[in-house]
Amino acid sequence: MTPTVTRLRERKRGRVAVELDGHPWRVLPADAVVRAGIGVGRPLDRGTARELARELRRARALAQATRLLAASGRSRGELEQRLSRARHSGAARDEAVGALERAGVLDDVRLAESRAELLARRGYGDAAIRADLSRRLIPAEDVAHAVAALEPELSRIQGVIDGQAVTPALLRRLAGRGFSRDTLGEIAAAFAQEA
Repeated sequence: MTPTVTRLRERKRGRVAVELDGHPWRVLPADAVVRAGIGVGRPLDRGTARELARELRRARALAQATRLLAASGRSRGELEQRLSRARHSGAARDEAVGALERAGVLDDVRLAESRAELLARRGYGDAAIRADLSRRLIPAEDVAHAVAALEPELSRIQGVIDGQAVTPALLRRLAGRGFSRDTLGEIAAAFAQEA
């Protein structure tokens, strides 16, 4: 005999207590209950139970994705990778990531631009910025646009070396921070002309 939903009671934090045939059954996320079409008087048949299970998987993936984004900015690729490692289904991952993108919370372009600007302010060169953005699984075209939007390396390096003598040790340190050989060569040539 197929059980019937006899009562839905709202609980704290977006949860709903579901009763079947007058007996407490489970406390579930309200959005999963609504999306699965669970309602008082509706039988919880096999098809409805499958739909509810699908919605619960989607809700768990969305909850984890939201927590991951709240902890730090992540790209779509990073988020998908983390959700995959947590063994969320492909459909649940796609729905969670899609929902966050539609809400404007997940945006690779915005992440690439803000991260590139932050690293540039901290004194990193284009190569180091590209490497950081690539490690974050940001698509190559978004990385290229973010780096192209930055102030040129030569201008940025002036602020980094302001007041310092240009020595081989300084040039090595700047190379380690991702500045190109061309930029370092121009700085060394300018210093040699001044000396």
